[in-house]
Amino acid sequence: MLNYVEVNSDADGTPIVFLHGNPSSSRSWRNVLPAVGGDRRLLAPDLIGMGQSAKPDIGYTFADHARYLDGWMDSLGLGQVILVGHDWGGALAFDWAAQHPDRVEGLAFFEAIVRPMSWSELADKPRARAETMRSPVGEGLILDSNFFIETAYTGGVLHPLDADEIAAYVSPYPTRESRRPILQWARSLPLDGDPAEVHQRMMAYGKWLAASTDVPKLLLTFEGSPVLSITPAMAQWCRENIAGLTTEHIGPAGHHATEDQPEAIGAAIGRWAGALR
Repeated sequence: MLNYVEVNSDADGTPIVFLHGNPSSSRSWRNVLPAVGGDRRLLAPDLIGMGQSAKPDIGYTFADHARYLDGWMDSLGLGQVILVGHDWGGALAFDWAAQHPDRVEGLAFFEAIVRPMSWSELADKPRARAETMRSPVGEGLILDSNFFIETAYTGGVLHPLDADEIAAYVSPYPTRESRRPILQWARSLPLDGDPAEVHQRMMAYGKWLAASTDVPKLLLTFEGSPVLSITPAMAQWCRENIAGLTTEHIGPAGHHATEDQPEAIGAAIGRWAGALR
């Protein structure tokens, strides 16, 4: 039920799975995958309800996304994998790795949700945005318009996409109901333990991240946008709390960094994955 893009389908070696975030799709990796280089099999799925994947009548909770991702992995017979995650795709990668520790050869991430947070940790603008997303106003903005997608690719990048490029991200969501996965993701960041389900899963994968010394991990960092998830302080937290971590600074980018720095991201992942052989 998950649509996906695949490169080097017949390649040997451990495949690399690229997981996108909200409100994105496998399209976000279109300029990253060619830059990875080498001969590895590369796969980038659309999460359930997103992109060209099926849109069943479900709640689109974190657990739903994790369940469909797990089923997709198994349906393709993927054993050992290297995971790459951005935004909520990073959280799903952490969660999947924690539940399948014997199947993860490495894990790279950037602009991801690495741990639960509290309302008091949020600066004024992120706090106001989170409050809006959890309110009836936020529901209307997301379900009744393309506000969330359009602002992601104008304000969430250093180089705003043109109308045709934004339209390609918007096209999978022609109706109010089709945008429900976007709303659910926008309301899923655990703040002071709410929502509890996501908080619990993050606490569980946090333990794995801290203890999995045998699994190499790569954090890509950026600068230049006020909406970055991995701030310098959060990057330092990652270095202090995530085992087996190396970091590579890429340069200026917005939160949706695959639009600003796709070639550099792909090349960094390719170099890192190549060293894992």
